[in-house]
Amino acid sequence: MCDALSRNTPKLTNGVKILLANCIAHGRRQFVDIAANFPQECEYVLEALGMVYGNEALAREQGLDAEARLAFHQQYSGPLMEQLHGWLKEQLAEAKTEPNSGLGKAISYLLNHWEALTLFLREKGAPLDNNLCERALKKAILNRKNAMFYKTSNGAMVGDLFMSLIHTCELNGVNSFRYLTELQRHSTDVKHSPADWMPWNYDQTLARMQSQAAT
Repeated sequence: MCDALSRNTPKLTNGVKILLANCIAHGRRQFVDIAANFPQECEYVLEALGMVYGNEALAREQGLDAEARLAFHQQYSGPLMEQLHGWLKEQLAEAKTEPNSGLGKAISYLLNHWEALTLFLREKGAPLDNNLCERALKKAILNRKNAMFYKTSNGAMVGDLFMSLIHTCELNGVNSFRYLTELQRHSTDVKHSPADWMPWNYDQTLARMQSQAAT
Protein backbone atom coordinates (compact mmCIF):
# COMPACT_ATOMS: atom_id res chain seq x y z
CA MET A 1 0.00 0.00 0.00
CA CYS A 2 1.45 3.31 -1.07
CA ASP A 3 0.69 6.35 -3.15
CA ALA A 4 1.23 6.11 -6.88
CA LEU A 5 4.83 7.37 -7.04
CA SER A 6 6.83 4.87 -9.09
CA ARG A 7 9.71 4.86 -6.60
CA ASN A 8 7.39 3.39 -3.96
CA THR A 9 7.04 0.15 -5.91
CA PRO A 10 9.90 -2.24 -5.08
CA LYS A 11 11.96 -3.96 -7.74
CA LEU A 12 11.29 -7.69 -7.44
CA THR A 13 13.07 -10.74 -8.79
CA ASN A 14 11.57 -12.80 -11.58
CA GLY A 15 8.69 -15.00 -10.50
CA VAL A 16 7.76 -12.80 -7.53
CA LYS A 17 4.40 -11.06 -7.77
CA ILE A 18 3.48 -7.91 -5.90
CA LEU A 19 -0.06 -7.07 -4.87
CA LEU A 20 -0.01 -3.31 -5.27
CA ALA A 21 -2.63 -1.17 -3.57
CA ASN A 22 -2.71 2.59 -4.15
CA CYS A 23 -4.08 5.07 -1.66
CA ILE A 24 -7.61 6.25 -2.47
CA ALA A 25 -7.13 9.19 -0.11
CA HIS A 26 -4.41 10.56 -2.41
CA GLY A 27 -6.74 10.42 -5.39
CA ARG A 28 -9.61 11.90 -3.38
CA ARG A 29 -7.43 14.78 -2.19
CA GLN A 30 -6.89 15.96 -5.76
CA PHE A 31 -10.63 16.52 -6.14
CA VAL A 32 -10.84 18.26 -2.77
CA ASP A 33 -8.12 20.69 -3.90
CA ILE A 34 -10.03 21.73 -7.05
CA ALA A 35 -13.58 21.56 -5.69
CA ALA A 36 -13.98 25.33 -5.76
CA ASN A 37 -13.29 25.38 -9.52
CA PHE A 38 -15.32 22.30 -10.48
CA PRO A 39 -17.97 22.01 -7.74
CA GLN A 40 -20.50 19.72 -9.46
CA GLU A 41 -18.00 17.25 -10.87
CA CYS A 42 -15.98 17.07 -7.67
CA GLU A 43 -19.11 16.66 -5.58
CA TYR A 44 -20.04 13.60 -7.62
CA VAL A 45 -16.62 11.97 -7.14
CA LEU A 46 -16.35 12.86 -3.46
CA GLU A 47 -19.84 11.57 -2.68
CA ALA A 48 -19.11 8.26 -4.44
CA LEU A 49 -15.86 7.78 -2.54
CA GLY A 50 -17.59 8.90 0.64
CA MET A 51 -20.09 6.06 0.30
CA VAL A 52 -17.24 3.58 -0.15
CA TYR A 53 -15.63 4.87 3.04
CA GLY A 54 -19.02 4.62 4.71
CA ASN A 55 -19.09 0.93 3.78
CA GLU A 56 -15.62 0.52 5.25
CA ALA A 57 -16.81 2.09 8.50
CA LEU A 58 -19.77 -0.30 8.60
CA ALA A 59 -17.45 -3.27 8.04
CA ARG A 60 -15.34 -2.18 11.02
CA GLU A 61 -18.39 -1.58 13.21
CA GLN A 62 -19.69 -5.06 12.42
CA GLY A 63 -16.29 -6.61 13.17
CA LEU A 64 -16.12 -8.35 9.79
CA ASP A 65 -13.10 -10.56 9.20
CA ALA A 66 -11.04 -10.14 6.02
CA GLU A 67 -13.11 -12.56 3.96
CA ALA A 68 -16.45 -11.10 5.04
CA ARG A 69 -15.15 -7.56 4.53
CA LEU A 70 -14.12 -8.42 0.97
CA ALA A 71 -17.56 -9.86 0.19
CA PHE A 72 -19.22 -6.80 1.77
CA HIS A 73 -17.20 -4.38 -0.36
CA GLN A 74 -17.75 -6.44 -3.49
CA GLN A 75 -21.50 -6.30 -2.92
CA TYR A 76 -21.88 -2.67 -1.88
CA SER A 77 -18.73 -0.78 -2.95
CA GLY A 78 -18.15 -2.65 -6.21
CA PRO A 79 -21.16 -1.13 -8.02
CA LEU A 80 -20.26 2.33 -6.71
CA MET A 81 -16.70 2.08 -8.02
CA GLU A 82 -17.87 0.63 -11.34
CA GLN A 83 -20.30 3.50 -11.82
CA LEU A 84 -17.60 6.02 -10.88
CA HIS A 85 -15.16 4.40 -13.31
CA GLY A 86 -17.64 4.74 -16.15
CA TRP A 87 -18.27 8.38 -15.29
CA LEU A 88 -14.54 9.16 -15.20
CA LYS A 89 -13.92 7.58 -18.60
CA GLU A 90 -16.91 9.39 -20.07
CA GLN A 91 -15.57 12.80 -19.01
CA LEU A 92 -12.46 12.36 -21.16
CA ALA A 93 -13.77 10.14 -23.95
CA GLU A 94 -16.66 12.49 -24.74
CA ALA A 95 -14.56 15.64 -24.25
CA LYS A 96 -16.67 16.80 -21.31
CA THR A 97 -13.49 17.70 -19.46
CA GLU A 98 -10.32 19.29 -20.76
CA PRO A 99 -7.54 16.71 -20.14
CA ASN A 100 -4.99 19.38 -19.13
CA SER A 101 -7.31 21.11 -16.67
CA GLY A 102 -7.12 20.48 -12.95
CA LEU A 103 -10.19 18.25 -13.20
CA GLY A 104 -8.77 16.38 -16.19
CA LYS A 105 -5.54 15.66 -14.33
CA ALA A 106 -7.41 14.46 -11.24
CA ILE A 107 -9.56 12.17 -13.39
CA SER A 108 -6.51 10.83 -15.23
CA TYR A 109 -4.83 10.04 -11.92
CA LEU A 110 -7.71 7.80 -10.89
CA LEU A 111 -7.99 6.15 -14.27
CA ASN A 112 -4.25 5.53 -14.64
CA HIS A 113 -4.08 3.79 -11.26
CA TRP A 114 -7.53 2.22 -11.16
CA GLU A 115 -6.36 -1.39 -10.72
CA ALA A 116 -4.21 -0.55 -7.71
CA LEU A 117 -6.85 1.80 -6.27
CA THR A 118 -9.47 -0.97 -6.32
CA LEU A 119 -7.40 -3.85 -4.97
CA PHE A 120 -9.68 -3.85 -1.90
CA LEU A 121 -12.39 -5.27 -4.19
CA ARG A 122 -10.26 -8.29 -5.15
CA GLU A 123 -7.92 -9.13 -2.27
CA LYS A 124 -8.81 -9.94 1.33
CA GLY A 125 -7.43 -7.41 3.79
CA ALA A 126 -6.36 -4.84 1.19
CA PRO A 127 -6.76 -1.36 2.75
CA LEU A 128 -8.44 1.61 1.12
CA ASP A 129 -5.67 4.04 1.94
CA ASN A 130 -2.29 4.54 3.55
CA ASN A 131 -3.44 7.07 6.16
CA LEU A 132 -2.43 5.01 9.19
CA CYS A 133 1.18 4.75 8.05
CA GLU A 134 1.31 8.36 6.93
CA ARG A 135 0.15 9.57 10.32
CA ALA A 136 2.90 7.47 11.91
CA LEU A 137 5.49 8.93 9.53
CA LYS A 138 4.49 12.45 10.55
CA LYS A 139 5.54 11.58 14.10
CA ALA A 140 8.96 10.53 12.84
CA ILE A 141 9.29 13.71 10.78
CA LEU A 142 8.43 15.85 13.81
CA ASN A 143 10.95 13.92 15.88
CA ARG A 144 13.56 14.42 13.13
CA LYS A 145 13.21 18.17 13.59
CA ASN A 146 13.62 17.81 17.34
CA ALA A 147 16.66 15.59 16.80
CA MET A 148 18.61 18.56 15.48
CA PHE A 149 19.06 19.62 19.10
CA TYR A 150 20.31 16.32 20.53
CA LYS A 151 23.92 16.56 21.64
CA THR A 152 24.79 12.86 21.38
CA SER A 153 23.78 9.78 19.38
CA ASN A 154 22.59 8.20 22.61
CA GLY A 155 20.32 11.17 23.25
CA ALA A 156 18.86 10.78 19.77
CA MET A 157 18.29 7.06 20.38
CA VAL A 158 16.45 7.81 23.62
CA GLY A 159 14.36 10.41 21.80
CA ASP A 160 13.44 7.83 19.16
CA LEU A 161 12.46 5.38 21.88
CA PHE A 162 10.15 7.86 23.56
CA MET A 163 8.65 8.85 20.19
CA SER A 164 7.79 5.23 19.53
CA LEU A 165 6.33 4.69 23.00
CA ILE A 166 4.27 7.89 22.94
CA HIS A 167 2.83 7.12 19.51
CA THR A 168 2.04 3.54 20.55
CA CYS A 169 0.19 4.96 23.55
CA GLU A 170 -1.76 7.25 21.24
CA LEU A 171 -2.75 4.34 18.98
CA ASN A 172 -3.96 2.39 21.99
CA GLY A 173 -5.86 5.27 23.59
CA VAL A 174 -3.48 5.39 26.55
CA ASN A 175 -2.36 8.50 28.45
CA SER A 176 1.33 8.57 27.56
CA PHE A 177 2.36 10.72 30.56
CA ARG A 178 0.72 8.33 33.01
CA TYR A 179 2.19 5.35 31.18
CA LEU A 180 5.76 6.67 31.26
CA THR A 181 5.34 7.63 34.92
CA GLU A 182 4.29 4.09 35.81
CA LEU A 183 7.30 2.69 33.95
CA GLN A 184 9.55 4.78 36.16
CA ARG A 185 7.73 3.79 39.33
CA HIS A 186 8.03 0.10 38.47
CA SER A 187 11.36 0.14 36.68
CA THR A 188 12.56 -3.06 38.36
CA ASP A 189 9.43 -4.96 37.34
CA VAL A 190 9.69 -3.57 33.83
CA LYS A 191 13.26 -4.81 33.57
CA HIS A 192 12.33 -8.33 34.66
CA SER A 193 9.19 -8.64 32.51
CA PRO A 194 9.02 -5.95 29.78
CA ALA A 195 6.28 -7.79 27.86
CA ASP A 196 3.89 -7.12 30.75
CA TRP A 197 4.47 -3.39 30.51
CA MET A 198 3.43 -2.55 26.98
CA PRO A 199 1.02 0.37 26.49
CA TRP A 200 -1.82 -2.01 25.67
CA ASN A 201 -1.49 -4.23 28.76
CA TYR A 202 0.24 -2.30 31.54
CA ASP A 203 -3.10 -1.42 33.17
CA GLN A 204 -3.85 -5.13 33.61
CA THR A 205 -0.38 -5.65 35.06
CA LEU A 206 -0.91 -2.84 37.56
CA ALA A 207 -4.32 -4.22 38.55
CA ARG A 208 -2.83 -7.69 39.06
CA MET A 209 -0.02 -6.31 41.23
CA GLN A 210 -2.47 -4.32 43.34
CA SER A 211 -4.68 -7.39 43.77
CA GLN A 212 -1.71 -9.49 44.88
CA ALA A 213 -0.61 -6.78 47.32
CA ALA A 214 -4.11 -6.62 48.82
CA THR A 215 -4.17 -10.35 49.52
